[in-house]
Amino acid sequence: MKAHDGMYIDGAWRPAVGADTIEVVNPADEQVIGRVPAGTAEDVDAAVRAARAAFPGWAATAPAERAARLAALRDVLVARKDEIAETVTAELGSPLPFSQNVQVGLPIAVAGSYAELAATYSFEEKVGNSTVYQEPVGVVGAITPWNYPLHQIVAKVAPALAAGCTVVLKPAEDTPLTAQLFAEAAHEAGVPAGVFNLVTGLGPVAGQALAEHPGVDLVSFTGSTVVGRRIGATAGAAVKKVALELGGKSANVILPSADLAKAVNVGVANVMSNSGQTCSAWTRMLVHRERYEEAVELAATAAAKYGDRIGPVVNAGQQARVRGYIEKGLAEGARLVAGGPESPRERGYFVQPTVFADVTPEMTIAQEEIFGPVLAILPYEDEQDALRIANGTVYGLAGAVWAGDDAEAVAFARRMETGQVDINGGRFNPLAPFGGYKQSGVGRELGAHGLAEYLQTKSLQFQER
Repeated sequence: MKAHDGMYIDGAWRPAVGADTIEVVNPADEQVIGRVPAGTAEDVDAAVRAARAAFPGWAATAPAERAARLAALRDVLVARKDEIAETVTAELGSPLPFSQNVQVGLPIAVAGSYAELAATYSFEEKVGNSTVYQEPVGVVGAITPWNYPLHQIVAKVAPALAAGCTVVLKPAEDTPLTAQLFAEAAHEAGVPAGVFNLVTGLGPVAGQALAEHPGVDLVSFTGSTVVGRRIGATAGAAVKKVALELGGKSANVILPSADLAKAVNVGVANVMSNSGQTCSAWTRMLVHRERYEEAVELAATAAAKYGDRIGPVVNAGQQARVRGYIEKGLAEGARLVAGGPESPRERGYFVQPTVFADVTPEMTIAQEEIFGPVLAILPYEDEQDALRIANGTVYGLAGAVWAGDDAEAVAFARRMETGQVDINGGRFNPLAPFGGYKQSGVGRELGAHGLAEYLQTKSLQFQER
């Protein structure tokens, strides 16, 4: 794997201020595949200053030209898609077909959507005797996670650039090589110097410096709720705008009229995707008690098929964390029907695809985000009980409802306290707003709603004639 030994700031790769580095480890075999600089507050300051200097020019650039740069960026990502997919697989552990189709395919689609949106979005409107303008917020500090390294970058950077903002990106320390490839792509696409900047580093150092920097106007963060609270508090003290996409404990509600086999099989696949490292994964499956044991058997059979088909989790700490949750489930009395805490391989950070039955809503594995291939199946007595369980966590990011017809599923979904619900297996839509209720975050990503996060409103009043 190729790694830059500097930061991408003001259109060029510059040496880092400090000498410390971060090792990038392949989670499948535990081998070091690269090293990147561990950025400091001084590196962040240089990047923010570059973004501030570039902001007036980029904000004044015609939307059509911003759209052209985004279209060029999409084209570069398409041209380099194989290289990027291989890099994601190496530093995250995603199986290569998943990296090609989802880890790279999805952000290419998102980049293309913002190229189109930047050219067609209405940045002004007439309201009575006023003209209302939508203007870029300013400098964006984007802090991204490791689970979908390219998608999370594109989902923040593309709408920010479309809006006319400039960006400083601090990617996750586990997957910085993908971020470096993105910086190369932005440079190749002709994004002007200072409009996009990259600082690699640790969250408590570079991430905190970026969130606290007075030159940053908006902090867009995706990650844990714990860190999101700290960023929100820091931004609140400075009266700074935030966009937070945080944790989830999404419910997959299977109503009695649903096709049980299809709902269970799709639900298990959803949880095992990306080795369970998806914030919107349907990690709680709710089944009516009359068909509960049938669903448990179907889920156990389905999970067993994933034993050699999922990759590792991202690092040793995450492996220990997930295995600890599995042990917690056993200790609290849940019934293990697939998988378990034992590591399935001698080398690599692998976790067995795991399914628990007889889970009660109060159990730790039904309340806390595990972020691994672990499914909890809960019985419910009636529809009201199912709704109580579905809404009974601090999270509200995503979910699913299965029923005999869409109308029945929609009626239930409208009462769920969550930001996005898939109806009878509806596929993911990269144009639809994505974000959560409650402690799952603030704001939305993707599509026009995602673009709006990077805009602020100004109205000019004229004398009526």
